[in-house]
Amino acid sequence: MTEERELDCRGLACPQPVIMTKKALDAEKTPINVVVDNSTAKENVSKFASANGWGYRVEEQEDGLFHIHMVPPISSGIAARGDEEKRLAPVYLFTRDTLGHGSDELGKILIRSFFTALLEVDPKPKTLLFLNGGVKLTVQGSMVLPSLQKLEQQGVSVLSCGTCLDYYNLKEQLAVGSVTNMFTIIASLQENGQAITL
Repeated sequence: MTEERELDCRGLACPQPVIMTKKALDAEKTPINVVVDNSTAKENVSKFASANGWGYRVEEQEDGLFHIHMVPPISSGIAARGDEEKRLAPVYLFTRDTLGHGSDELGKILIRSFFTALLEVDPKPKTLLFLNGGVKLTVQGSMVLPSLQKLEQQGVSVLSCGTCLDYYNLKEQLAVGSVTNMFTIIASLQENGQAITL
C-alpha cells in the first residue's frame, strides 16, 4: 500500500487549504492526509475531494484538528463517460437577485419564472453559483427558495459566496445549499464549457 502523504494546512484561511490541496493532488495522485484546524476548511477541502472523484474520510481529533484522509479516484471507461456527461450540464452564475436590467420589479417576476421553468427542463444544471446580490436568492424569505430547494433535491449543487453572505450579514439566514469560496467558484466555471452568467 502506498504511504499516505501529509499536507499541513493549519492556520490557513480559505481558500488557501483548497488551493494547496489541489496543487498537492495535481503533483502526485497518491493518498494524502490534509490537516486543517477549522470547520470551514474541513468542509471546503472535503467538497473539493468529492467534486474531483477522490474518496475521503474526516477524522476529528480532540485538539480541534481535522484530518481529511483522501485516496485517488479509480479510473475506468465507464467513469470517464459519466464525467463527460456531467460536464455537459451547464453551470449558472447569479450576480443579482433579479433577472435582466431595467425594471427591478420586472426582474423579480422574471427570476421567479426562470427558476420555475428550470425545474421542468433537462438536463438539469450541474451547479448554481450565487455571488454579490445573487446570494439574496438563497436565504430565508427568498421568493425562489422553494424552487432552489427542489433543484437541490434533484442533485443540483447550490453554492453561495461566503464573503458575499458576510457582506450582507446573511450567512446565518442561508436556507439552501452551502457556503463556498472564490477558488471553488472559479474552478466550477473553468471546468465547464457551458457556464452562463445571469
